[in-house]
Amino acid sequence: MSVTGTAAIGLLVGRVVFGATLAFMGLNHFMQREEMAGYAEFKGLPAPTLSVIASGALLIAGGLSLITGVAPVVGGLGLAGFLLVAAVTMHNFWAVPEEDQQDEMTAFLKNIVMAGGAIAVASVGTLSWEYALDIGLF
Repeated sequence: MSVTGTAAIGLLVGRVVFGATLAFMGLNHFMQREEMAGYAEFKGLPAPTLSVIASGALLIAGGLSLITGVAPVVGGLGLAGFLLVAAVTMHNFWAVPEEDQQDEMTAFLKNIVMAGGAIAVASVGTLSWEYALDIGLF
């Protein structure tokens, strides 16, 4: 089964918007590495600088996977896993002072929503996509 016609164009536009946003977020992990590592350390994450670099690389690779259609199941599930873990560990709004809860809840919900989108894209990644690179991975 394949995604064709109008659905293929919609999927392409969604993949590009979603994947590019995630890849840009990953790029931001490198551009704001020190600030993000400080926040990760504040949140108690072990190896905060390495965690920021690794998560940035995962966001970039996963975003590019969705944009290009190369291994989109792996890319989507990798993104979803990261986003769910980050939501719970980095944006635990239930454990912060009341004045910080709204910002953390917004970030938590953003990660949950993006994880849902990544799972949705991964679930249609098993279909044949028009406008996708087919290089035989996974």
